[in-house]
Amino acid sequence: MSMRTVVFAELAPVEAYTLLATLVVPRPIALVSSLGADGVANLAPFSFFMLGGANPPSLVISPTLSSKGIEKDTLRNIRETGEYVINLVHREIAVGMNEASAPLPPEESEWERAGLTPIPSAQVRPARVEESSVQFECRLFQIVEHGQGPNAARYIIGEVLVAHVAENVVPPVARLGGKGYLDLADGSTFELGRPNA
Repeated sequence: MSMRTVVFAELAPVEAYTLLATLVVPRPIALVSSLGADGVANLAPFSFFMLGGANPPSLVISPTLSSKGIEKDTLRNIRETGEYVINLVHREIAVGMNEASAPLPPEESEWERAGLTPIPSAQVRPARVEESSVQFECRLFQIVEHGQGPNAARYIIGEVLVAHVAENVVPPVARLGGKGYLDLADGSTFELGRPNA
């Protein structure tokens, strides 16, 4: 097998990000709902998302900084309030999930743009996405910072307090490289371009 060796110290941060995001696939998508300290409801997707552990039950998301090196609303909200909901994404809500990734100003909520329905949570203040077939209410355990610049890692480790699971769970979609997505329900792939504000 012919191989090429990549030394990450020789790559620009954006090149490292692109390479990792293209090779480590498929990745599940966490559609995270949070509230700012000012009460503005935020909704944003993250494909840097994984299980943390089972005792206590935990999930990890890793939001990068904005292209200007500023904390994204989700990271700031979780840092300020310590509460959030991770909603899994299936094909029927993929377009809404993608719309929630638009770079809106902090005082503007993504919920209306996404066309998704907020419903009350049981133990945290941020709403759940009614259309999602799996919703995890989480409380912040720790934020671990690793590196510098827009593509530096911020690992948000959250303890799962409550899970809401539909009787007929719809298999989720997963992120591939570039614009690509994989629908785990039928194995098909599709593309979504990032929206503008």
